[in-house]
Amino acid sequence: MLSIVVPCYNEKETVSLFYEATSQVVEKMGMKYEIIFVNDGSKDSTLEECLKLYEAHKDIVKVIDFSRNFGKEGGLLAGLEYAKGDYITVMDADLQDPPSFLPVMFKTMEDKGVDIVGTRRISRKGEPPIRSFFARQFYKLINKFSDVEIVDGARDYRLMTRQVVDEILRLKEYHRFSKGIFSWVGFKTEYLEYENVERVAGETSWSFWKLLVYAIEGIIAFTVAPLRIATFFGLFISFFAFASMIFVMVRAALFGDPVSGWPSMVTIMLFLGGIQLIALGIIGEYLSKTYMEVKRRPNYIVRKIYE
Repeated sequence: MLSIVVPCYNEKETVSLFYEATSQVVEKMGMKYEIIFVNDGSKDSTLEECLKLYEAHKDIVKVIDFSRNFGKEGGLLAGLEYAKGDYITVMDADLQDPPSFLPVMFKTMEDKGVDIVGTRRISRKGEPPIRSFFARQFYKLINKFSDVEIVDGARDYRLMTRQVVDEILRLKEYHRFSKGIFSWVGFKTEYLEYENVERVAGETSWSFWKLLVYAIEGIIAFTVAPLRIATFFGLFISFFAFASMIFVMVRAALFGDPVSGWPSMVTIMLFLGGIQLIALGIIGEYLSKTYMEVKRRPNYIVRKIYE
């Protein structure tokens, strides 16, 4: 059985199109399947559109309705926890994850004996240039410091065995970064490449700011390198300050102490103050994540399940 997890936020224009396209592909594969729509507190009529599909296809469609918006990670986690299939895939409702890949993914899994078949975009056509630039820099940065490799352009769209999903669900952290978690659990993985596909309808809810915050979450979740960089930078500044102090003392002893202007002193003080604030900010980010973890709040709250 195949479980298809579909997190939805303001996707009223795409859910029916997604069902039609995906069901046609899976029906041809001759597999038993379920489609789990997770309504992540949508502000439009996404829930109503999902319930129309549920009423028409109760044997296939399941709907999980959140009490409010908890973010894509919460929706993805809920779908994985409620999925009953031996194989599980995660897909976006906007059809940027081509359903036509599903037969190829199964064939790849069977032929190569892998546990995960993921997808990655080899181009970012249609995206704003600045977003594409920062996305590439993010992957370069996190892969330089993280213990696990996060493939550039990798999508959440992937086919996983039941064993893989069970191991993912064992990770109970509150702040989740699925791209990193998929890599962290290991298992044999094969990636299929494809050109970027634009949304079939509607507009994305991912603004540049949301993507930036998500990237910071990923870096903090999978590496402590920022803390180490702050430590090394502090040591470097301390060494430089000590060397400067020795130089000033020797110069004063040999040549006297000429009066210096205050601008240089103020500049140095502001520079060191900025470094301290940056270091405190980095520490604060990790401390805030620890604070949220120890609260043990749930990743999501379900208002109602339609199954």
